[in-house]
Amino acid sequence: MKIGIIIGRIGGVDGVALETEKWIEVLQKMGHEIFIISGQFEGRKIDCAHETRVPEMSFFSPESYWEQKKAFFHPDYDQDDLLEHIRLYSKVIEVKIINWIQKFDLDLLLSENASCLPSHISMGIAIKNAVIKTGKPIITHDHDFAWERGDRYVSPHPKINEFVENEFPLRLPNSYHAVINLHAQNTLKEKFNRNSIVVPNVMDFSKPYAEITDFNKDLKQDLGLSKEDILLFQITRIVRRKGIETAIKLIDKLHDSKVKLIITGNYADDAGSEYYMELVDLIHDLKLSKQVQFAYHSFTNKGASGKAKNYSLSDAYAHAKACTYFSTYEGFGNAFVEAVLAKRPIFVNNYKPVYWPDIGSKGFKTVMLEDNNITDSALKDMQEIIYNDQLNREIAEYNYALGKKFFSYDTLEEKLTELIKLAKS
Repeated sequence: MKIGIIIGRIGGVDGVALETEKWIEVLQKMGHEIFIISGQFEGRKIDCAHETRVPEMSFFSPESYWEQKKAFFHPDYDQDDLLEHIRLYSKVIEVKIINWIQKFDLDLLLSENASCLPSHISMGIAIKNAVIKTGKPIITHDHDFAWERGDRYVSPHPKINEFVENEFPLRLPNSYHAVINLHAQNTLKEKFNRNSIVVPNVMDFSKPYAEITDFNKDLKQDLGLSKEDILLFQITRIVRRKGIETAIKLIDKLHDSKVKLIITGNYADDAGSEYYMELVDLIHDLKLSKQVQFAYHSFTNKGASGKAKNYSLSDAYAHAKACTYFSTYEGFGNAFVEAVLAKRPIFVNNYKPVYWPDIGSKGFKTVMLEDNNITDSALKDMQEIIYNDQLNREIAEYNYALGKKFFSYDTLEEKLTELIKLAKS
């Protein structure tokens, strides 16, 4: 089957892009031919036979940036210019999507978060119109919904709110939903009487991961650390919902100068660097500048060698004694499954409404906080995992076996088979 994937950006390290790459890998393994249309291809050369770039579809295009600004952040009193802009660019994108569908004679479409979250209104409307006009079945991979983002997608313009309500998520007779957690499944049913299939985020448990290699053996040295240092890794972007301040407070409570916190992500998505500066102030106030390191300059998703090494996330996990994951909200939790794959214990916050129903209840052994409160009991449990190597390994192996059972590529293949069968019916 020829499957066409529609996505705003691909190749980066955000959750949608990472999961899309996994879907592509599994779909190809299943024998399907994959075609991609996107506004942005990050860190990859475009394969013209299977990949098509439409600049207007990028979240960072002038068209999308202006649209979001005027719709939600700095609206004009008169909404006519904005509405005309949306009509114009949704038509531009619609025509290009239809031409793409026809050029490659696609059998099935897959919309990656573009038909559920109004982060690019014109693209969402364009996808809907293209599906109506071509009659092609479409699976919408719904990572986020507008109502999950507070007032982020609430506009002072009534017409924009109508667009959000009527167009997101896509609700056509030939559209089928894949959601990433049980809460989303229940909410979609309650709000719109739409059925969906829960497809968890997964990792490839068939390949080596987080192993010490000749390439990464000097990682501690390259970070200016000593061999005796004990590393806790925060392998996430720097945004407020990641709860990184709790990880910093943990370092303070451990009272051990050998324990370091390494934060691998950057703060590009932190508006105005406000949260990043709060973390810097906290580190200063707690006098932890020698124990907490922002190391985004040393890490990429895949890693690369050159004059200065760029380590991968696998390299980071290879040197982690444990991982901190004190998020207050996640659509699922890529970093959790990564740590399980890496055979590293995890200190986690019970982020609502996903962690316990979708992950924790499956039996994973973690130190779990409630509302990011580091109790004396939790601190003691974390200390034991950090300093007791045997316990550390036992927990890691136990979690790995569970992860392989619930969050592997085998699970993804089963779910995709079910979705495709549904879309073809």
